[in-house]
Amino acid sequence: MTYEPIWMKDPSKLNKFELIKMEKDGLDVIRTIIDQYAKEGYDAIPEDDMNRFKWAGVYEQKPRDGHFMMRVRINTGIITAPQARALASIARDYGRNLIDVTTRQAIQYHWLRVENLPDIFNRLEEVGLYSYEACGDCPRTIVGNPLAGIDKDELIDTVDIVEEVNEFFLLNRDFSNLPRKYKMSITGNIYNNANAEINDLAFVPATKVIDGQETIGFHAFVGGGLSAKPHLAQELDIFIHPEEVLKVAIGVTTIFRDYGYREKRHHARLKFLVADWGVEKFKDKLIELIGDMPSKGENKTVGWNAVYYDGTYEQKQDGLHFIGLNVPVGRTEAAEFEQLADIAEKYGDGKIRTTMSQNIILSGIPTEKLEEVLQSPVLVRLSPHAKPFMSRTVSCTGNEFCNLAVVETKELARHVAEYLDAHVELDEKIRIHIIGCPNACGQKHIADIGLQGALIRTPDGTVDAFDIAVGGILGPGAKFNHTLKGRVKSTEIGSVLAKLVLFYKENRETGESFHHYVNRVGASAFQEKLNELLAAKTQ
Repeated sequence: MTYEPIWMKDPSKLNKFELIKMEKDGLDVIRTIIDQYAKEGYDAIPEDDMNRFKWAGVYEQKPRDGHFMMRVRINTGIITAPQARALASIARDYGRNLIDVTTRQAIQYHWLRVENLPDIFNRLEEVGLYSYEACGDCPRTIVGNPLAGIDKDELIDTVDIVEEVNEFFLLNRDFSNLPRKYKMSITGNIYNNANAEINDLAFVPATKVIDGQETIGFHAFVGGGLSAKPHLAQELDIFIHPEEVLKVAIGVTTIFRDYGYREKRHHARLKFLVADWGVEKFKDKLIELIGDMPSKGENKTVGWNAVYYDGTYEQKQDGLHFIGLNVPVGRTEAAEFEQLADIAEKYGDGKIRTTMSQNIILSGIPTEKLEEVLQSPVLVRLSPHAKPFMSRTVSCTGNEFCNLAVVETKELARHVAEYLDAHVELDEKIRIHIIGCPNACGQKHIADIGLQGALIRTPDGTVDAFDIAVGGILGPGAKFNHTLKGRVKSTEIGSVLAKLVLFYKENRETGESFHHYVNRVGASAFQEKLNELLAAKTQ
């Protein structure tokens, strides 16, 4: 530790977990897992170290019976075919074949045992992958443009920049003890395909005329985040040259480390510090740390595609294409991953790309090979032409594995999407995000329709239910969706959503998107419709 932990000047103001972190750095648990717990087994793990497992990218999964879930960092969502095969082998040998693609482009396993972890760490490291710091109070997986390097809509290829920032922060003990989780995004894409506004620190493409020359660089946003108290990130008045991204990232992270709140865990994210200080004070402190920066130029973000790529697209390289595949509710398996690796090597550029919409992209496919690739058996389920609602449904892990979730989400999401595709014909694709608890890993706040799990009492006992929110969007005009009053039983979600979507379909103006319709009529119109539907069910 080469810095002074200034927050320790008054330990009485620290929450309990801060004291635990000061006793032993979270990164130290990695060696303890390898040297001790993998040999002695689950029962040997004390509570404090179980909490530190997050720094190894590992959580206990429900029902706390000795099984774990793990996240693997996939920087900007790009992996090679050999890496994909290694990921598949781990899932087959230790994770009951299951592979989840997360809303931060990571790969997530379930059913792991502590005895398996050293071999998993080794297998990952052999192909240049890591689970370390995919969780914990540290800089987590850096999300970014999944099309980096092949994107017609990018001002700058960000692969090397992401790698540089990742290399600096990964296993860096100067930044392994932050007040809470810390999420970064970096993209050169003009359609905000790294969801800038919901990250603690985000870099987006920008230009500025300097010495008579138009220069391509970045603007930075700080203080975004979801959970129970969501905040949209705010833009700093600085222009960042590509070679200065790391410098800015170090400065912002240092501010969070040294001045972020450590008294209450639920009030410790960077978003609360930014909200209290204001973006101008935050910028002043940043400049104090890193030196003068030019004022901002022109933000080149022109819209938001919600990180969806259905079907076949031309790359910026002549004669090459990428194919966007739908991974239903983000869940795939070892055999499918191996088949995708085979396709990537035989027909493409040897890469597989994950997106923040829990989907997958195959890239570098020549025109003359496209039709052959599209006939691949694995592309029947992982379809480039999925049905509208299935193609836009996102789900968190839910209480199948997550100890924080209060309801099941993955299968419910699948059933709801299938129900809507069977009962609603619509030429507009509506984004539906489902979460099982307020932590919002499924990012329900930014959805056209967001569902958050809850429990309600009925004459037949306690049952799963959901709150419904409408109208979320990112990019220019970003806003979180509005939660309606009135919880809906999980068994009735499909039919209720169908009626709400039909309400939109029957009353919209020509070409009007769901979001613009909500903006025009207000969430109150949907509240009235929901009240009507709930009243009808009680009669």
